[in-house]
Amino acid sequence: MGVSKRHLHSIQVNQLADLAKVLSHPARISILNYIGDCDGCLCKDISEKIRLSQPTTSQHLQVIKKSGLLRSKFEGKAQYYYINKDKLTALKELFTEFFETTERKCC
Repeated sequence: MGVSKRHLHSIQVNQLADLAKVLSHPARISILNYIGDCDGCLCKDISEKIRLSQPTTSQHLQVIKKSGLLRSKFEGKAQYYYINKDKLTALKELFTEFFETTERKCC
């Protein structure tokens, strides 16, 4: 794979691209939708809901968490996942600005 030359692009463009990659997998979107409906979710419950194995779900959770869209906390040995509302708001703003700017330029 070629060099992405991220340095040629603004921080905002790189952030949007990184978050778009996280959202580019249907399982991750399903995970975020499910976690948004509950007040802290276990990997086991998430995997049952989206019908993926626990290891696969765990891998997706780590990708989402690394992006900052998820937070987690341990209660005993159980790890609960929560939506990071601040990061979700920032994502929404990045996409909104992108679409509004692109629409103004093209239409």
